[in-house]
Amino acid sequence: MLACNLRLIAFVAAILVCSWPDVSSATEQAQQRRAGRDVRQDTRQHARHTKQDCRAANQQSNAHCRHDKRETKQHGRQAARNIKY
Repeated sequence: MLACNLRLIAFVAAILVCSWPDVSSATEQAQQRRAGRDVRQDTRQHARHTKQDCRAANQQSNAHCRHDKRETKQHGRQAARNIKY
């Protein structure tokens, strides 16, 4: 009975040791996804402020302000891609 338990413990330990590199890789990917998500969230806020400032200044048409907002968001998406890949 004791020998069977020891074999089971050794088997489980071997599986954990073999799968350890995969766990660290998954953790790194999770951190990259989280960092990318944070960048995109910050970018959305920045894009909103960009459009609000543009409209408040009344220097450009609303279409141009929307274009500025889109460009700001696109730069943020690219920054998030650079983090992930």
